[in-house]
Amino acid sequence: MAGRWSCDTLNIRIYGLMSQAVPILGHMAAVSDPVRCRALLIVEQHELTVSEMCAVLQMPQSSVSRHLKTLGDDGWVASRRDGTSRYYSLAVDDLDLPARQLWALVRDQYASTTAAEEDRRRLGGVLARRRATSRAFFAGAAGEWDHLREGLFGESFHLWAMLGLVDPDMVVGDLGCGTGTLAQAIAPFVRQVIAVDASLDMLEAAQRRLEPTLPVELRQGEIEALPIDDDTLDAAVLSLVLHHVPDPVRALAEVARVVKPGGRVLVVDMLPHDREEYQQHMGHVWLGFSEPQMVKVLNGAGFERARVRPLPVDPEAKGPSLFAAVATKR
Repeated sequence: MAGRWSCDTLNIRIYGLMSQAVPILGHMAAVSDPVRCRALLIVEQHELTVSEMCAVLQMPQSSVSRHLKTLGDDGWVASRRDGTSRYYSLAVDDLDLPARQLWALVRDQYASTTAAEEDRRRLGGVLARRRATSRAFFAGAAGEWDHLREGLFGESFHLWAMLGLVDPDMVVGDLGCGTGTLAQAIAPFVRQVIAVDASLDMLEAAQRRLEPTLPVELRQGEIEALPIDDDTLDAAVLSLVLHHVPDPVRALAEVARVVKPGGRVLVVDMLPHDREEYQQHMGHVWLGFSEPQMVKVLNGAGFERARVRPLPVDPEAKGPSLFAAVATKR
């Protein structure tokens, strides 16, 4: 009769009101369809696109999309865009407690079904095709991969990425910091950088380089008389500094004073060379250091377990070869 609800309409209305009052009823409606349960089982294991889900569930895209909309409206699935693709996953962290409890029960019931087992086998095939696509690319690109990667991301991104392995609670000294290149690179990965240089001009250049939000404190001082308290630093770095220092042992002993026991020092400098003009025009005191020299100097300054390694030579570089020496404070 016009103007009156039918029994079915009334039942739907009542169910909707009950679902609002008792949320688990809405969740039950969302997972009441076997296909939606199968879909949740596969996106719980892996993020999948709609086309990949179609291959696993063996259903047309329109049907899969319809089921995903129902699950998404009730908060069961989350999606994210990756380029032109959209990936779907089970929104475990966003489900309320009743939904998580309901899913635990439903999953146990459906996971052992024949349909779920077939879905798992087809899912394996979908993932294998992903791997095959990647392998096919690398099989053809292996000969030019280094050039391709450098063209996309530069030559040294992987070296900067290694800074992510540094302990974020460290206090690091950039001793002889110059214009702050090293301090700028490492500061985002540690608690604090104390950057010291004797030259006010260098410190002013560093100040201009460094963003105010970076945890870097600039201090003026000589390497042989560092303006840092005893046992402050977890690590100290001297990059292309030591060849300017008249007494390397004394300078490194001062570094040892400000480094905590068990802390480390990293020295980057030149291997022995014959560029005497550097002494005349660039203020160099030493024409590089050999591995035995560095080990002796570090040991004499209060460090131990010194390791000295030559650095790879940049074919575009015009200066002497470099080394990196690492040692631990006794």
